[in-house]
Formats: sequence, C-alpha cells, structure tokens
Amino acid sequence: MIDLRSDTVTRPTTEMLEFMIKAEVGDDVFAEDPTVKTLEEKISGLFGMEAGLFVPSGTMSNQLGVKVLTNPGDEILIDHKGHIYNYETGGAGFLSGVQINPVHGTNGKLSVSDVKDDIRGNFDWEPNTSVLCLENTTNKGGGVCYTKGELKELKVFADENNLKVHLDGARIWNAMAATDIEPEFFGEIADTISVCFSKGLGAPVGSMLLSSEENIVKARRYRKMWGGGMRQVGLLAAAADFAFENNYSKLKEDHRRAKELAKTISECSQLSVDVDSVETNIVIFDVLQENALGALSKLEQEGIRMVSFGPNTIRATFHFEIGDAELGVAVSSIKKIFK
Repeated sequence: MIDLRSDTVTRPTTEMLEFMIKAEVGDDVFAEDPTVKTLEEKISGLFGMEAGLFVPSGTMSNQLGVKVLTNPGDEILIDHKGHIYNYETGGAGFLSGVQINPVHGTNGKLSVSDVKDDIRGNFDWEPNTSVLCLENTTNKGGGVCYTKGELKELKVFADENNLKVHLDGARIWNAMAATDIEPEFFGEIADTISVCFSKGLGAPVGSMLLSSEENIVKARRYRKMWGGGMRQVGLLAAAADFAFENNYSKLKEDHRRAKELAKTISECSQLSVDVDSVETNIVIFDVLQENALGALSKLEQEGIRMVSFGPNTIRATFHFEIGDAELGVAVSSIKKIFK
C-alpha cells in the first residue's frame, strides 16, 4: 500500500530503532533524562531560543504556547485554516480560557492587511487581543510557506500592537528546506515556536515547544498538569534526534515528488489543482465529477491511500517512505482513474 494520507504514517527504520535502544535515559519528570535534555538544548539553540520542552504531540506544544502567552478572556488571531482552530478539539478555549478569532487569509497564511482591523481590547466589553498565531508550513492551506519579508511585516505589526507571536511550526523543517530561511530567523520572529518531529522528519512520536526560560518553566508545569509528564522518554527523544539528523536532508525530494504529482493531477480532466501553490510536501486537489470519498475508494483499489479534506477535496502528503517507484505507481493510477 502506498500511503499518502499523511507524513505521520512513517514507521521507525531499523537504524532508528537501534539508535533508540542505545539512548541513555532517566526520569524526565525529575528533569533527569540526559537524552531529552540534550535534544531540548540542541533544538532551542538551533532556533536561537533560550529553552525547549519535549512533549508528546504538536497539539500539546501548540496549546502550551497559547497558554503561556495569554490570560483567560483574551482573544487570539489565526487564519481560518489554522491547525489550532480546526484540529485541536477546541483546546484553546478549554485549556486557556481564550477565544479564537479566525481570519481569512490566503492558503492558510495571514498578512498585515488581513489582521489590521481585528485588534480589540480598547473597551471593557471587548476581549483583549493578545496573540497572533501563524502556521508555517500551512497544513490545510496546502503546505505553503511564509517568506522572510512576510514574517518581518507581521512581526513589526505584532510589536506595534503589543501582540505576542506563536508559530505553529509542525512542518517548519519543510519550510526551511523550501525557502532556505535559517532557523534563527524564526526565533527572532516568534515568542513561542512549536516544532514537530513526527511529521516530515518521520519520528514515531514527539514535538517541542521553544521559548524563553521563563515561558518554558511555566509550560513544564502545565505539561505535568495536562498529563504530559513522561519518565524514561529519552527513547523517543533519541528517535526525534535521529530523525532530524538523518531525514531533514530528504525533504527537498519529498517536495519534488509532490510537485510531480501535482503536475499529473493538473493534466487530468476530472481533477483540479493549483500547481503553483504546491511548495512543499502537500498536494491538495479537488475532484470534479464525484465526491472525495468515491475517488478515495477508487484510489485504494489501486493500492493508494490519501485523505479527504472536504466533500470534494483530497490531500496527498509525501514522506521518506515514498520514493520515485511509489510516485510512479501513483502517477499511473491517477492517469488511469481520472483520465
């Protein structure tokens, strides 16, 4: 089966498992796991942030970022396609007591013109807008990336309006591979950054929140409160480290294959895709003559799995388990099914 549903479906390689077994471990609730501590220092240093906190999931990392930057009753701004708004089960309201103002940007990205009229808090009856949430790359937006210029403009706007910036960098590795933006730049733009190891990099589990020492101390306490305190978790931190060191360099090939698939889709009369928006490893396209579930069923019969992203919309996501041979099968099958 060629599984293009997500870049989270990858399995540990033999080399990764061997690396995990050799990891030195300790009790991370007591902050005594040396492998975790080394990884936290390594990744936070990479992005120019003071500290990091290893957590089980990107959702927890995002929610911790929102928590340490807000007070109950605040409002956060995010694109209406953002992961925090769509795919985190209302966590911001439940865990942090904040409300989300979803703004319509472009392909999941926000610009200053999109949010300039959405700052509130001048009156007692308004929520206080306190955080600007950005996602890079955008998931529901099709894997597009922010440019340096776009992020600089948003940072200036945030500073002028006393907003903190949270960067959902679940696929920040893909963004860096596509744009060649250095990681330290993102540390200058954001107050908190969430990075994920189990998506493009292919680790089995794990994300990390990056921020100031003060914010990470707070986040560590909330992580424990929310059931995220872990013990000999160096085994998973080792997998994350291995994934970063060995799989980051493969991301450009994922991007190339995604663009090749998009080109094929664009040539099929029964499908529609914006080829120019395919910047990284995600391809989002529409089915024109049937619904997404029907099209997915036909693809599955050919040994290809993708995922529904709407009534007529499908997402395909590339990862290191999908090579040129698998791409070739997918291309042939799509031509056969959708002409």
